[in-house]
Amino acid sequence: MRSFFRNYGIYMAWLVSLVATAGSLYLSEVLHYEPCRLCWFQRIFMYPQVILLGIAAYRQDRNIITYSIPLSAVGAVISVYHYALQKVPFMSELLPCKVGIPCNFDYINWWGFITIPLLALIAAILIIVFLWAAKDKPEPQND
Repeated sequence: MRSFFRNYGIYMAWLVSLVATAGSLYLSEVLHYEPCRLCWFQRIFMYPQVILLGIAAYRQDRNIITYSIPLSAVGAVISVYHYALQKVPFMSELLPCKVGIPCNFDYINWWGFITIPLLALIAAILIIVFLWAAKDKPEPQND
């Protein structure tokens, strides 16, 4: 199992970034959910990874790990803050979003805790985990 993630972790991270990007575009372009300011920042750290991880997976370039983990980590921190704004009442009073859609507005709230920032956080964490697992060199393939 470990060798699977070592060999295919970059592909899996790319797939997560692809699904996250497609999901955010579906929410904004098809369902017409207007992204708030923090959603835009989360997108800034996710969208480039589709291209970067896709190229790295195709070229089997493990050097992307050094660049992609920090992008996902920053996106995860923004997602945690955004989720706290939505779920902790006094947080939105401390630093409210003043431009456009309020950052504490929930377009989706499945089972009372799954929101868009939580989905973005899960995607960022999965990318970090898959890339961390792929850090070691892959095992040689036996033909």
